[in-house]
Amino acid sequence: MHVERLKYIIWAKDMARAVSFYRGVFDATVVRESEVISEVSVAGSTIGIHNGGESERTWTGMAFQIADLFEGCALVKTHGGEVLREPVDTPEEPAHLAMCLDSEGNEIMLTKARHR
Repeated sequence: MHVERLKYIIWAKDMARAVSFYRGVFDATVVRESEVISEVSVAGSTIGIHNGGESERTWTGMAFQIADLFEGCALVKTHGGEVLREPVDTPEEPAHLAMCLDSEGNEIMLTKARHR
């Protein structure tokens, strides 16, 4: 089977707020935007944002690999999200993971490539 496009769908209570979050934090490009469903592109992947969410905490499994976790966490907070687990440097290795919520309660991970 030929796959034409892969899209991940998340829910939003406030569509404009959700689109603004992904644009502000991940420099997403808006592919389409309406009150019912919007699509944003991040690093070549499509996130579909569907209205009807209740702002409840929801596991998504989405992970965004970025260069600076601490800067990423600051952006998440600035744009209405929440950091659930801050990145922590340890003597064994630098921080490589932060657990966050987007502006709509969707759980996302920020990760950093691990270099050994």
